Amino acid sequence: MKMDQDPSLWAAVCAWAATHAAQLYAFGLSVVTAILRVAYTRGKWTQMALEGALCGLGTLTLVPLLTWFNMPESMATFIGGMVGFLGVEKFREYADKVVGKKVDQV
Repeated sequence: MKMDQDPSLWAAVCAWAATHAAQLYAFGLSVVTAILRVAYTRGKWTQMALEGALCGLGTLTLVPLLTWFNMPESMATFIGGMVGFLGVEKFREYADKVVGKKVDQV
């Protein structure tokens, strides 16, 4: 039996996607928003691809904080949209400010 004909494989893939739906949706929203933002400013294709990938991965690093802050998983959509809208540079600026304040307190 081929892999594409194995119903248990597709059941496992669907179960995994259902379990991680919020993260997948946030990742996708972040990527699409970043690509559209770069396209709006007439950026190059490489910039669109890299900005989208970096925003998507940045979103995936922030989503676990929802659990830590006892926030609903549905907030992942908001995080994905905001990271994609702000972009990698602005996201990095905010991260540097937060880390800088924490380091200065120590």
